[in-house]
Amino acid sequence: MFLNRSVPQPHHNLGTKSPKASPNYIGLVRFLVQPFLESPETLSVDSEISDTLNRVWIRIAFESTDKGKVFGRGGRNIQAIRTVIAAAAAAAGQSVYLDIYGSTTPGREGMSFDEDTEERSPPPKTREARGNDGPKPIVKPRIR
Repeated sequence: MFLNRSVPQPHHNLGTKSPKASPNYIGLVRFLVQPFLESPETLSVDSEISDTLNRVWIRIAFESTDKGKVFGRGGRNIQAIRTVIAAAAAAAGQSVYLDIYGSTTPGREGMSFDEDTEERSPPPKTREARGNDGPKPIVKPRIR
């Protein structure tokens, strides 16, 4: 007998599919997001699973002061979190959608970071938006 060879195991229930258990999305998201938060108790996670569509919706909310840490430089942290959640969902045969909401402070519930306009500065006005009477660019002469 060769020790390096794997011995095929008999397959049971070949004709039936076993139902795949859905991952604990709430626990997974808490595990991934809480290390970035100054006050982890403010994290709110909600999950909705549709068995007929094989889709999962996860909604998270935390203090907007922690937004920069959770998102990371260039969105690297949140993209990594989304990748891990998507991999867990794919293993269960599901697709996942992650919605991130802003502050959990009273009076600002339901505001997603996409809707939170206080965090962004207005886009700079273009020359066309200013009109033709705006400052003209300075052209430097070329020296050869």
